[in-house]
Amino acid sequence: MSGIITAQPLTRESFAPFGEVIDMGGANHYPINNGKCERYHELATAEATGPNARVLISMARGTPYEFPLALSMVERHPFGSQAFIPLSPRPFVVVVCPDGPDGPGTPQAFLTQPGQGINYPRGRWHGVLTPIGQPQDFIIVDRGGDGSNVEEFYFSHPYEIHLPKGAGL
Repeated sequence: MSGIITAQPLTRESFAPFGEVIDMGGANHYPINNGKCERYHELATAEATGPNARVLISMARGTPYEFPLALSMVERHPFGSQAFIPLSPRPFVVVVCPDGPDGPGTPQAFLTQPGQGINYPRGRWHGVLTPIGQPQDFIIVDRGGDGSNVEEFYFSHPYEIHLPKGAGL
């Protein structure tokens, strides 16, 4: 085992080195539709580069993982960003890594609050979609186009990801 990592609460500040938090906590919002709707504007930036690049919107149903989680692999997408927006008010775990000299550095884990999503910029090492406790549906915004947009990295020894004490999950 490479080490134990306990997920920390996801905040805009703590996640800023790794990507964008998608939630209604931002200051850029205003009424639309004759005041019947509040638009929370420009919460994240979708990136799509490379041959025949385009931004895609998809849905996924994730199966929950058991914790502690043995993290043996992370991935990144060199040609586009990737956003995950939950369709239920349940938290999920987000694992990210800074760049290291020979691949990803030491992972960090975050526990979302209900209603928070995330957006990874292109090239950011991250874990797979990790629901907790029960299946969970997500909107995914990412890149389509020619060329392989995924690179995987396998750690020589897995990391052990724990939920924080009292997470109540």
